[in-house]
Order: sequence, then structure tokens, then C-alpha cells
Amino acid sequence: MPNDTINNAIKKASSSNENYEEIVYEGYGPNGVAVIVEAATDNKNRTAADVRHAFDKSGGNLGTSGCVAYMFNKKGIIVMEKETVTMGEEDLMMLALEAGAEDFQALEEIYEVITDPSDFTVVREKLEEAGLEFLEAEVQMVPTTTVALDEKGVEKMERLIERLEDLDDVANIYHNWEE
Repeated sequence: MPNDTINNAIKKASSSNENYEEIVYEGYGPNGVAVIVEAATDNKNRTAADVRHAFDKSGGNLGTSGCVAYMFNKKGIIVMEKETVTMGEEDLMMLALEAGAEDFQALEEIYEVITDPSDFTVVREKLEEAGLEFLEAEVQMVPTTTVALDEKGVEKMERLIERLEDLDDVANIYHNWEE
């Protein structure tokens, strides 16, 4: 391939002035499951149409801004596998709470530390300093209530999530489906 072609391609890619916007879509999945979709796009019209299409094809509907956001709280979530944590459960809980965590849960195979978004970084850093490894550590939208689905509803909800995940512009999907 000629150097000019390569250089022109590099110039075109590096001088690209595409502006990506972060957009949040809200809607309802099957049986009234609240869904929040976070996207980053350079074409709002295309992304809105794609998200609306995914909802329509899966038995849901796209709503207006704020229609489901009140059903979620923004929280920092840090998840660790029990088998990788060398300290005792009480010591880990005390470390997390002293660092500023709001809550600590010991589930079957994992420990979950919940923080206010403003305290997330401090708590994560304190846990990292203690040598802990995370399965997951991010700020998420956590539902305040959940919705149980029947078998058909589960299939439709799985289809909706799959369709949304297949969209290039979609970054995160949050829902209040009780899995």
C-alpha cells in the first residue's frame, strides 16, 4: 500500500472533529420494567431511532426524560469474589465502612460494597491499598424497587437487553427486573 494512502487515512482519522454527546434514554420494557439506556453518539437522530426500534420490537416503549429515573439511585458498587479476599469478613466490612462506604453485603460468593457516588473513588482506593482485587467497581444506577417477570416477560426482556447491547452507541443499560 502506498505511503500517501496510509498518511491520508491517518490524517483523516486524526483530524476528525466528530463530537460525541452523552444521551440518556428512558422507557419501559415488558410488564412495566423500568429501563435506562446511556449512549454516546455523534448522531442523536440515528441513536434515538435505533433505541426506539429495540424497545418496540421487544414489547416495550421508549418514554420521556424522567419517566423512570426516579426509580433508581446512583451508587458506587464494588464487587469482590469471596475466594480472592484474604482478610476476614468483619475486617473487610470495617475497612470499607471506615473508608466511607454506605453499606456492605456478604452474599453467597461475593462481597458487595455500596457507596455514595462522591465517596466512590476514596473507598475504591482504600480497598486497593489493602491489596483487594475487584470483579467490578463502578458507579451505577441501582433500582429502588424491582419487578418480577413470568417466562414470556423474561424472554422479551432478554431480547430487549440483547438488542440494546448490539447497538454501537449504547454504553450502559440499567433496569429494575428482578433476575
